[in-house]
Amino acid sequence: MTPHAEPSTSLNARRRARELAASADNADVADVLVIGLGVTGAGVALDAASRGLKVTAIDAQDLAFGTSRWSSKLVHGGLRYLASGQVDVAYESAVERGILMTLTAPHLIRAMPFVMPLTPLMSSRNAALAMTGLRAGDLLRAAARTPRKVLPGPLRLSRAQTLRMAPGLRENGLRGGLLSWDGQLCDDARLVTAIARTAAGYGARILTRCRAVEVTGEGARVRDELTGEVKDLRARKVVNAAGVWAGGLVPGIALRPSRGTHLILDGNAMGEHPFKTLKAGLHLPVPGSVNRFALVLPQDDGRVYVGLTDEPVDEIPDVPTAPESDIGFLLDLLGTVLDTTVRRSDVLGAFAGLRPLLNAEGRTADISRRHAVLTSPEGIVTVVGGKLTTYRRMAQDAVDALGLDAGPSQTAGIPLIGAPGTVPAAARTSPGKVPLRLARRYGAEAPLMAALAEEDPSLLEPVLPGRPYLAVEWAWALAHEGALDADDLLDRRTRVGLVEADRAAALEGAESMVRRMSGSSQDL
Repeated sequence: MTPHAEPSTSLNARRRARELAASADNADVADVLVIGLGVTGAGVALDAASRGLKVTAIDAQDLAFGTSRWSSKLVHGGLRYLASGQVDVAYESAVERGILMTLTAPHLIRAMPFVMPLTPLMSSRNAALAMTGLRAGDLLRAAARTPRKVLPGPLRLSRAQTLRMAPGLRENGLRGGLLSWDGQLCDDARLVTAIARTAAGYGARILTRCRAVEVTGEGARVRDELTGEVKDLRARKVVNAAGVWAGGLVPGIALRPSRGTHLILDGNAMGEHPFKTLKAGLHLPVPGSVNRFALVLPQDDGRVYVGLTDEPVDEIPDVPTAPESDIGFLLDLLGTVLDTTVRRSDVLGAFAGLRPLLNAEGRTADISRRHAVLTSPEGIVTVVGGKLTTYRRMAQDAVDALGLDAGPSQTAGIPLIGAPGTVPAAARTSPGKVPLRLARRYGAEAPLMAALAEEDPSLLEPVLPGRPYLAVEWAWALAHEGALDADDLLDRRTRVGLVEADRAAALEGAESMVRRMSGSSQDL
């Protein structure tokens, strides 16, 4: 089956209700039941379905509800892992980055330049070591067969060149900078949505708001969070891809989660703020560490993210919050390199995610990012650890571990929905009619969205004055991307909710769109 044969890639409330009812039929037995629809679980659903297996994938909340939406929005080549001697992990990251940027999701990822400023805090010796690492990372890029035109090589910058790339850096003591390149996701939650929809195109049943309350090797008892009904879903094999919640589903899974916090700053509306004319991301060495760096990440909506921390946590809430200690740490770090002080009042918002790390000795920052595939005595396969960049390989290894006769993985050659060629030519319209925002976030589906707006021009209006989000994005999310309520629209299909003030201002409009679309007859 191809992704464009029936069933469609569209996800919505009607399809969910129909497929949940079918999955709960006592005679219906899936080959694979996947629990968790973050990037790894969605990847498992796609890998298994594209091998011809019958797949049901569930999540207690929404697509990308957990850690997958709280990342740095980077698809990176694992440079940090080289510094700690994890060459295999770094190579795997480079390979998966190349696959994403050149084949499976080029519409969602762009090459992003990074500058590492050579300040007095960066000794000449450490600068030389850093440049050696960047060159080693470029060798990994070549070994992974990612073309130079996709990711240029590293360069040493003069002081003047460094200041042109990052004008806000403190000039006193600045010796120059090191330039490197990596992949930047337009939105991590959009990647998860694209994976899940592509899996649906191969026949996977993607069921959100279905909480697993009891899991066995033969399926799970689930509660429909919309109705409260309890249903039994049967399967030959079960994959636990619940991330930081994995240990609560399968006994014996010992995790040691760590918190990564990011700040949200406004790069356009802060006067002479140092990020207003930033032309690259920044790598900022963490004092006292050889291989830890914080990141300054300009976004295409004018905002700037600064992150990230790596702190152990004991409790696992549904939605982590960023403590003041993390915010202060990141602001202090900015103060080591910037000419202008970024104050607490400049922070528009902050977000935090929890990494599902396997329990190990030492600091969480030093725990390996290798993923692990574990099989319980009952035959439940659990996949934990890893990184967003390597989700596809994690999913492949998890499906391989099931022992089902389904042939090898196909996903290295499967473009995700929205990638070039994934929408029939007959559905396209003139590129001149497609807003740039839609083209950069929805790829080949952008003309379809623009066609909707031709019927109703109000859909191309911003949902919030001064912000780039368009009403058509919400309409599309409800009709085709599995969004069920206003929270889904604000917090995951778009990222309005990252700044609480924006969320509050847009909430009424999101609720209105849900009501408007609830009676839609959009065909699946």
